[in-house]
Amino acid sequence: MTIKKNCDRSWQLCFIITLVAPIVYGLLDLQTAFQGDWIVQDDARQHVFWMMRYLDPELFPNDLIADYFQSVAPFGYTSLYKVAASFGIDPLVFNKLVPVGLRLVITYYFFLLCREIFPVPIGCAISTLLLNHNIWLKDDIVSGTPRAFLYPFLIAFLYYFTKQSLIPCLITIVLLSWFYPQTVFLASGMLVMRLIKWQGLIPTLSPNQEYRYFSLIGLTVAFLVMLPYAIKTSDYAPIITRAEAILMPEFHYGGRSNFFKGSIFEYLVGRGNGVMISTAVFSPIILISSLFLPLVIKKSHKFTLAKKINANLDNLVKLLIASLGMYILAHIVLFRLHLPSRYTTHSLRIVVTISAGITITVVLDYLFKSFKKKFNTRQSKVFSSLVIFAIALLTYSSFFDPFSPTGYKIGSYPELYHFFQQQPKDIMIASLVKEADNLPTFTKRSTLVSREYAIPYQLGYYKPFRRKIRDLITAQYSNNLQKVQQIIRKYNISYWLIEEESFTSEYVIKNRWFKQYKLEHEQAISNLENNQIPIVKAYQDTCQAFSTNKFTVIETQCLLKIQKPQS
Repeated sequence: MTIKKNCDRSWQLCFIITLVAPIVYGLLDLQTAFQGDWIVQDDARQHVFWMMRYLDPELFPNDLIADYFQSVAPFGYTSLYKVAASFGIDPLVFNKLVPVGLRLVITYYFFLLCREIFPVPIGCAISTLLLNHNIWLKDDIVSGTPRAFLYPFLIAFLYYFTKQSLIPCLITIVLLSWFYPQTVFLASGMLVMRLIKWQGLIPTLSPNQEYRYFSLIGLTVAFLVMLPYAIKTSDYAPIITRAEAILMPEFHYGGRSNFFKGSIFEYLVGRGNGVMISTAVFSPIILISSLFLPLVIKKSHKFTLAKKINANLDNLVKLLIASLGMYILAHIVLFRLHLPSRYTTHSLRIVVTISAGITITVVLDYLFKSFKKKFNTRQSKVFSSLVIFAIALLTYSSFFDPFSPTGYKIGSYPELYHFFQQQPKDIMIASLVKEADNLPTFTKRSTLVSREYAIPYQLGYYKPFRRKIRDLITAQYSNNLQKVQQIIRKYNISYWLIEEESFTSEYVIKNRWFKQYKLEHEQAISNLENNQIPIVKAYQDTCQAFSTNKFTVIETQCLLKIQKPQS
């Protein structure tokens, strides 16, 4: 009875310790998020800005960018933000609050999952702390975007899959389809593997009736929830093919979506296309520790705590196989299933942190048992030393990794934002400056183009978007008044935002974004090097609507009234 009571206390203590991490990390992120008025998470500039329509439907009328990102947002994700907006909560504020709750849910389910695999309190605590630390060093959760919801629902699925809890497992499959549909393929892969038993090289149905029942129902639900995605026709089809992408500079070095890497190693482990198992994703101590788990299990006669690892560890192997299978399939039908790394990055983070936590715990147990035996140290001191040493290992990577790269972007030009906010809601801002990335979020007004929104995967969106960029580069560096006026009328441009330094050949030559549009890029350089004064530059004072030390806002109606350019 006393042993059971002490055991329960150990579990409770370790669980409480793990809850401290998401709370502390969440508070640190909130401190960054709310330290000023003009702060937004990087990915929220794509996935959240358009949700201001929930508070004011008149925003972003006839806006290709807003319409596109609204169309690709998953049902559950948009519904959650829509409910929050119905209570008057600003979507951008809600976006900053969501990660705190997600971290707590992740911690809860991950701790329970670890307990099903390795029922050692300190081991579960170490694994959970490792995961919290790892995801804190990346911006997945803090983004509050669909991929942030992948973690709580996928980990919950793994837990209920391991527990053979049918109804909760089905619920998590539905939630995955609502928030991050690609992950349903991973769940389906695991269900298929549970359904099948291999006899040599021949697959047969599992003799376990409970497994068959569980898997068939799970696969049926997975099929039903994914069916709408399969039959739905996108307004922005078709999806780009590999043959098309490989010819586009956008997919190569310096491009907006650098997919085709220079080396085979970078291609295999890099962002977007690779399996993402590198020190860029995991701190060295986590990655190295996880790789030693098979050895620790093999030497369980020496590392006795390894005997606590049970057969549920096989579920992590199933997740790995499903992830690698989808990774390969995503490469075969490239871009049809989006980026291959989406099937490996997040699942590897789960597998690696659990593996590392188990390895660290088992090895430390072996070391301290040896220490205790040699020096006759009291068990309580051993346990205390174990906790201290584990915490030291956890915090080790903090000294080498950047401090919480939350990806929050800070707006530096409030006067500019205020100016545009005072203009009618249906204006269109044309600009090629980097600050255009922030304008839809901070001003709630439409921009014609910006690099942040130049996502090239669906040609129904990107072809007209790319045409706008080319036209805008041509017009901004042209000394032909009629051509400039034609572009203004074509896209119904209300204001043109420029910066002084952009009218030097050096600026244009070094601009990586412009380089993707070779003809327009070269023509702009030629015009500037031949001392041709662009119309926009020539009339920036005459048609100025607003200016700061860095930027000038030109009223396009003024440019349209000009009959003859200045000589």
